[in-house]
Amino acid sequence: MSPDVMPETVVAATATEPAKPGRAHSRARAARRRRVIVAAARAVLLVAVLGLWEVFARAKIIDPFNFSMPSKIWDQVYTWVTHGTALGSLGEQVWYTLQEALLGWVIGVVAGVVFGIALGRIAFLADVLGPYIKVLNSIPRIVLAPIFVIWFGLGPASKVASAVVLVFFPVFFNAFQGAREVDRNLVANARILGASDRRVTLQVVIPSATSWIFTSLHVSFGFALIGAIVGEYIGATKGIGLLVAQSQGTFNAAGVYAAMVILAVVALLAEGLLTFAERRIFRWKPSDSES
Repeated sequence: MSPDVMPETVVAATATEPAKPGRAHSRARAARRRRVIVAAARAVLLVAVLGLWEVFARAKIIDPFNFSMPSKIWDQVYTWVTHGTALGSLGEQVWYTLQEALLGWVIGVVAGVVFGIALGRIAFLADVLGPYIKVLNSIPRIVLAPIFVIWFGLGPASKVASAVVLVFFPVFFNAFQGAREVDRNLVANARILGASDRRVTLQVVIPSATSWIFTSLHVSFGFALIGAIVGEYIGATKGIGLLVAQSQGTFNAAGVYAAMVILAVVALLAEGLLTFAERRIFRWKPSDSES
């Protein structure tokens, strides 16, 4: 390179050097601005819906007896929080339902992952059990809740069983698909290096399928809550589902909506924890703002 060209090259390189931090700062600022706008839009939408609901109910455009109104729902939640429910304290009811949902969720996730990976790796098992799993998946699983109450009684076992059957299938199909979608080159390279089937499954297949499995976890916890609530609604001694059933039996629409609000808060908290765990595990994945 000639001496005349070198200074120009150096100047050009140094001129473009600060541009990278600048672009990164601009992207981060744009991402923060977008998050603020999204949060504000969500808040405005929520306030608009609740406000219209309250106005329509007070103006008798909608029947306040059947649809209740946000102010009455808030009063019901406040009463349950400060004075408890007919079944005991609100915290006890929430914890009872949450225990059933968590236990059913853990059992369903473990079973779904194990069976999904196994059938994804062993073609013979997939061929034999595949039709039976499809038949079981076609059954409306909510209708199994009364059967579980007959089998296991009014205790937590019937609610856990309802949660398990709702959680198992979405986790199973995602784990199965994740095992099938593993890069064949990775598997072939692992075998060339002398890895056994067990090591390939544990060190290649399962890590590759983890993102698929985490995708199902976000949906499956909501299913676990549904299973526990439906089981409690059909027959239980305590829990949020029983609160819903009692509120419906006394034509207390505000109580039904209040229980739904409490469940929504629990589900959102669980979703936040799962999202946090996913971000910690998959730090290497670019976020939406960086893509």
